[in-house]
This record gives sequence, C-alpha cells and structure tokens, in this order.
Amino acid sequence: MFTFSFFQIIFNIMFFIIISMFVIAVVGGIKQWNKNNNQPVLYVNAKLISKRTNISRNNNNHSRSTSYYCTFEVESGDRIEFRLSGNEYGLLAENDAGKLKFQGTRYLGFQRNLEE
Repeated sequence: MFTFSFFQIIFNIMFFIIISMFVIAVVGGIKQWNKNNNQPVLYVNAKLISKRTNISRNNNNHSRSTSYYCTFEVESGDRIEFRLSGNEYGLLAENDAGKLKFQGTRYLGFQRNLEE
C-alpha cells in the first residue's frame, strides 16, 4: 500500500513538472512574439560575418532537423545572430554587405549590395 501511494505521488509530481515546463515555454514564446511586435522595424547597413547550422536528431523516429543561423555585424560594430529559413540561408554568403531588415529578434530580410 505504501509503495503504491509513493509511486502515485512521484507520478503526480513528474506530471506537474512536465506540464509546468510546457506552459513556461509557451508563455515565453508569446512574450518574445509580443516584444518583437512592439519593436520598430529597422533597416541597417550590415555585413554577414558568419553562417552556421545546428542539426538536431530525434532518436525515437530517426529523424533530423536542421536550424540555420547567420551573424550580421552592423555599422556600430555590434553583432546580431538570427535564425533563418534554409532557402534564405542558402542565398547568402559570408562577407555579403547590404541592408539588414529586422524587428527585435525577428529576421525580416537582407538585401545584398549589388555594386560590389
């Protein structure tokens, strides 16, 4: 009888922890989305400094997903990293210079200078 109630308590605690983590992640995402929406859309001169990928693997169904990131350096010398789609990532090359468009942490585009 004691072991049944002990495991039931452990199960309830783990269930609560998992649900709490999910709620915290959703609330954090909504807060970031709202914060980005309240930021101005900026167009700044920037240079693409580096590109990187992150490959995640799901062992349960043997699938993989790739995330694409680019780091831009703006005129002030600050560097900003954004997550991009695979299509946009593939069109950019390191040392590209142009106009970066973003809103908060949200990447909105990069228009390469054509005169170079």
